[in-house]
Amino acid sequence: MTQTTATQPSLVQRLRGMSDEMIKFGVVGLSGVAVNFLVFWICINALGLASMRSNVAATLVAIATNYLGYRYWLYKDRDAASRKREITLFLVFSGIGMLIETGVVGFSDYVLGLNTHLELIAAKVVGLGIGTVFRFVSYRTWVFKAMPELAEPEAAVGPEVVTEAELLLATEESRYVK
Repeated sequence: MTQTTATQPSLVQRLRGMSDEMIKFGVVGLSGVAVNFLVFWICINALGLASMRSNVAATLVAIATNYLGYRYWLYKDRDAASRKREITLFLVFSGIGMLIETGVVGFSDYVLGLNTHLELIAAKVVGLGIGTVFRFVSYRTWVFKAMPELAEPEAAVGPEVVTEAELLLATEESRYVK
């Protein structure tokens, strides 16, 4: 008879399993950061927009490009059964991330008085870092949900049924061996 026990993977094993996902998340995120900073720089320097307006515009453009990367590259194997729900949650959590980022930029500019271009970029980096951690956790937890794993046949049937079947097979074998 065989007996199997399910064990939970250790924290180190789970982190190793997430390493590919984190790397791909970083690649998509870095492309979004490049888009974000480029649009931010254009809005501040070429268009003369205020720092918070520039940040909102830049983040909205980056959110759109990031969704494409996340959906069609990083999380392409995840459940996409409810695309409307996915997009809604993506926009909600991206919006919260944008509020975090814009809040840091606004605090830096309007409260601390750090409003040179270099200081605004530094504030944007800090806000983007905090927002990125929030987005990673929320996207992988609620937006791009993993598809349910297929149960092992033994686990689906139940260990008591497997044990009973093994006993029946053993008695059958002994009957034919005689």
